[in-house]
Amino acid sequence: MTIYNDQLSQYINDLYVQEDPALQRALLDSPKYGLPAISIKPEEGKFLQFLTRAIGAQKALEIGTLGGYSGIWIARGLAPEGKLITLEKESRHARVAQAHFEAAGVSQRVEIRVGEARGLLGELHAEAPFDLVFIDADKEGFSFYLDWAIEHTRTGGTIAAHNAFQGGSVAGTRQDDNHSEMMRAFNRQVARDPRLLSTIYPAGDGTIIAVKIA
Repeated sequence: MTIYNDQLSQYINDLYVQEDPALQRALLDSPKYGLPAISIKPEEGKFLQFLTRAIGAQKALEIGTLGGYSGIWIARGLAPEGKLITLEKESRHARVAQAHFEAAGVSQRVEIRVGEARGLLGELHAEAPFDLVFIDADKEGFSFYLDWAIEHTRTGGTIAAHNAFQGGSVAGTRQDDNHSEMMRAFNRQVARDPRLLSTIYPAGDGTIIAVKIA
């Protein structure tokens, strides 16, 4: 029986997450600057930090910076001398994220690159392979980003992607929206790829976690 709910989410946050003021600012202030309120949940962020540290990530890539909230979690999980490259389409979002990275004390290990993700990824071949790739951008690009990530992540590295549940619509617990079928197809793509060992971390809106095994 599935029992995860808002009360258990809060229990996790109270016990394990314990956001500092910089994280709270990145999460709560971004909408004040006109950014959409679509950041990952605190327990999802702590899980990304945990995952980054568990695999000893030195080089991480994030596709979709937004206000920098998830990037702070990833940056804080990096191994010593590690680096996060985060890609953001909107220059306004990038400016907000940069301020949040500076407030969180991680700006020295985070580089924001501004532009269309597909074009920026084409310039990253020489910097691969990555230890961790986190996808949280336009849903229309998820399949492309996954293919790119598989080719440019080291064997044993991890690929993560947000919104696996698409608000519950992928499983019929909420009415479909414009991205529901895209996420169903993406989830199937990950699950069926023989190069990946994958599952979904079921907190928040669901995060796909895949280890590259071949």
